[in-house]
Amino acid sequence: MTSVIPFVGKMPEAEAREWIGAMAPQLPGCRIARFVDLKDDDRSTAEVAIVANPDPAELAMLPNLKWVQSLWAGVERLVAEMPGDAVRIVRLADPQMADTMAEAVLAWTLYLHRDMPRYRAQQLARIWQQHALPLPVERRIGLLGLGVLGRRSAELLAGHGFSVAGWSRSNTRIENVETSTGSQGLRAMLARTDILVCLLPLTAETRGILSADTLSLLPKNAAVINFSRGPVVQTGALTALLDSGQLSHAVLDVFDDEPLPPQSPLWTHPAITVLPHISAPTNVGTASAIACANIRHFLKTGEMPESVNRERGY
Repeated sequence: MTSVIPFVGKMPEAEAREWIGAMAPQLPGCRIARFVDLKDDDRSTAEVAIVANPDPAELAMLPNLKWVQSLWAGVERLVAEMPGDAVRIVRLADPQMADTMAEAVLAWTLYLHRDMPRYRAQQLARIWQQHALPLPVERRIGLLGLGVLGRRSAELLAGHGFSVAGWSRSNTRIENVETSTGSQGLRAMLARTDILVCLLPLTAETRGILSADTLSLLPKNAAVINFSRGPVVQTGALTALLDSGQLSHAVLDVFDDEPLPPQSPLWTHPAITVLPHISAPTNVGTASAIACANIRHFLKTGEMPESVNRERGY
């Protein structure tokens, strides 16, 4: 008997078909179908669904659904829109994503370390002027979030010679990285950070954690990179500190509203680099292999993969 696996998500049809085309050969005996193509029998028998920004109303029309396999690492929207434990949420844990994120963290840390925003401004003003370049060990990098993505990023930064410190919700040990936890640990880390990299998941505890109070702890001319979620940073507080000259620059890849509205003043702020959520794009090949392995194991054994802890939010 063929198992029907719904594919539920808000994405262009061509993108959805690319995902389905990558996964179908890896799930023999199964038929992956977009929600719009499901028959009534398909909806009533489905126990697992593959999701990417799904419509909760569509998931509610799958009465026997036990769990969903997300194609993204971030699941805060799913947690908010699917309350309760009736349907478990499995986030994508792709080692390739950790490498991709670490690469982005290193690239944009180097962008700030090498003073690229200043040289770009000088180019526009036709100013030929060189500036002293500190050694990497003299540049203090602070990482917020030491999960899989943060750990790999910390290791790569430390391997490049930077002085790296990290903060996380629970105690974490990483070779050549000074780690801390708790509110006092956070404040101490911020006070000694030249470039702050945020990789925190968005939870009730992390929403707005980078506020006027905490951002003001950063030394003068410090810079911020946000590769986590927009609401982790209080945008008004950040722009105020940039406007005053307390902070030198911010690289923002995530925002409260995405896509970033054309009328947003962030686009033209001279001390902000805007990126279109590209720090760690999901790789269809590696992600589909992980998702399909989870589903194959469930269909064979009835065992669900490790799911999101709803209290923590990840």
